[in-house]
Amino acid sequence: MSLEVIPVAIERTKNEEIQIRWSDSSVSIWTASELRKACPCATCKEKKKGQDHQQSASVLQVIPLNEAKQLRVDGMQPVGNYAYNVRFSDGHSSGIFGFDLLRKSSEK
Repeated sequence: MSLEVIPVAIERTKNEEIQIRWSDSSVSIWTASELRKACPCATCKEKKKGQDHQQSASVLQVIPLNEAKQLRVDGMQPVGNYAYNVRFSDGHSSGIFGFDLLRKSSEK
């Protein structure tokens, strides 16, 4: 991604999706679940590795109550001029989502 392409607007849609408009006029749309699954923090990366291993072993996974509720994005804060920190309704807020990652939604 070119460093010149930056978010110019972030809005929550009526469907609770996050819509990001970019300076090159492209638009990325994320659901809270998609963003949460894409979280790049170390904790989430380790959890994904564990889930992959469990799925291959055909183990029934128990979902914690906070993950069973409807997930929302409760807030987004800029991190420098290259990323956003996202706070989710399940309490998770340690992921730093770089602009490159956030733009991938528009390429689905």
